[in-house]
Amino acid sequence: MKDIPAAERPYEKCVRKGPSFLSDSELLAVILRNGSVGESALTLARRILYDQSAGEPEGLVRLANSRMTHWQHIRGIGKVKALQMACLGEISKRISLSGDLQYVTMSSPEMTASLYMESMRHLSQEIVKVLFLNSKSKRTGECDISKGTVNASLISPREIFIEAVQHEAVFIIVLHNHPSGDPTPSRNDIELTDRIEHAGKMLGIPLIDHIIIGDRCFYSFEEHGMIGQPALC
Repeated sequence: MKDIPAAERPYEKCVRKGPSFLSDSELLAVILRNGSVGESALTLARRILYDQSAGEPEGLVRLANSRMTHWQHIRGIGKVKALQMACLGEISKRISLSGDLQYVTMSSPEMTASLYMESMRHLSQEIVKVLFLNSKSKRTGECDISKGTVNASLISPREIFIEAVQHEAVFIIVLHNHPSGDPTPSRNDIELTDRIEHAGKMLGIPLIDHIIIGDRCFYSFEEHGMIGQPALC
């Protein structure tokens, strides 16, 4: 940082002008605080965000990958910085979701998929989420049920509906991602959907859709006629 005028160094610039005046690299440099051997925090931040050899989209979207192991593979990032990056990615996703999803009406598969697309399409492993809706199809909560390969025999509808009852859900929507980017349902996906739909009918908490998130695309079981759509209030 010594070659940058003191007033233009990210930390000093942030104090003087505020964070809104900082570039993406400068914001990240303030969070990292220190660089690595032979490079400043700003240079390290630029390399994290824009190094084309990473084979990833450039810019802040890279922070969506919140795994510590991912960041530790980058030269100049040790355990502490990897933890900072992982937490920063997770915070950004939670802020986005908390603002966009508070009592949002899940009026269509497109609406639901669009709200979760950015937070789920970058994930490296499959995650099954259940959304809890009230009688007006407004989202009142959600929870993660499973991480890893979606296996219908390992995911218990009992666990899903215990959470649904606790959230006083009237309807539920299931979402999960395909890291391959192709949202085409597998046999396990279809079996899981059938089991959840059957349990929901018995308990009076219908499954109204199962949406698979791909890379900028999705598959809706309801749209494809694979779930019986209940009459909504």
